[in-house]
Amino acid sequence: MRRYDTIVEDETVYIDTSDGRLEVGTVDRVIDVVGGHAWTIDYSEWDHTQYDDLDTSDQGLVVDVVDMMRAMTHSESFVETLRAHPAESPADTDGALSPRLGLFVGKLLENLENGLD
Repeated sequence: MRRYDTIVEDETVYIDTSDGRLEVGTVDRVIDVVGGHAWTIDYSEWDHTQYDDLDTSDQGLVVDVVDMMRAMTHSESFVETLRAHPAESPADTDGALSPRLGLFVGKLLENLENGLD
């Protein structure tokens, strides 16, 4: 199964598809939403009690958010779902994420919290 790379270039995030680059949004907007350029890996008390064999050796490790984006690859299904979502925010929502960028940021946050698949 083919995977599609994330490209960060000129402060814009793209997915490199077989049809060319699919624009996702700006790096600055992603950084704003996730809370900064750095993400610290942290395990809650719940994680420790629920998963007694969980490897938490990366506790406290600081990850660069842009590096994590660049490391992300995407399935064809996810790329088609991104493509189907509008790249622009609805006109009546001041400061809201576009549906496409929101979907991407959701996957980024999942990867930051759980690691890359």
